[in-house]
Amino acid sequence: MEVVQSNKLHIDLEEHFEKMSYRNKYKISGANNAIMLSIPLEKGRDQRTPVKLVRISNTTDWQVQHWRSLESAYRNTPYWEFYAPHLEILFKQTFSYLHEFNSKSIDLCLKMLKNKIEITPTSEYRKDWGDACKDLRNMKPSHDGSVETPRYTQIFEDRLGFINNLSILDLLMMEGPAALSILSR
Repeated sequence: MEVVQSNKLHIDLEEHFEKMSYRNKYKISGANNAIMLSIPLEKGRDQRTPVKLVRISNTTDWQVQHWRSLESAYRNTPYWEFYAPHLEILFKQTFSYLHEFNSKSIDLCLKMLKNKIEITPTSEYRKDWGDACKDLRNMKPSHDGSVETPRYTQIFEDRLGFINNLSILDLLMMEGPAALSILSR
């Protein structure tokens, strides 16, 4: 939410990869529960490597699996047919580095939101960016109850209730062009 309300986004490529973070994970709604999708990494999750050097393991068909999960979860949503072709292109590409996939994903989501934000990769690591920046590097799935998601209708809300902190894809599939105004509340 803070991201779409900003005019600049700094992506820290120099920090060490942090396990159990959203750097290689995203959560979607499934018919029976929330599903955490993870992008497999070459050295696993226990690497002390700058984010810019973290390599994706393409030994499995993770992109096919993620695409099938997205299709299964969202094909009956109001905006699936509008956004699916753009997402399918993303999931048919092969990426060597995690930051490349993340960058393309962020660009695509901002395009689908029709939100222009200046994105700048960092050239140095800083532990603290000061009060002028909202630092989201420490957000983790295990702590995602700490961020309150604006309410919107979710595909399986009648069965599962409202699920906090799903991927932006959930909001886009359900609300389409209204997604940006929902996030701006």
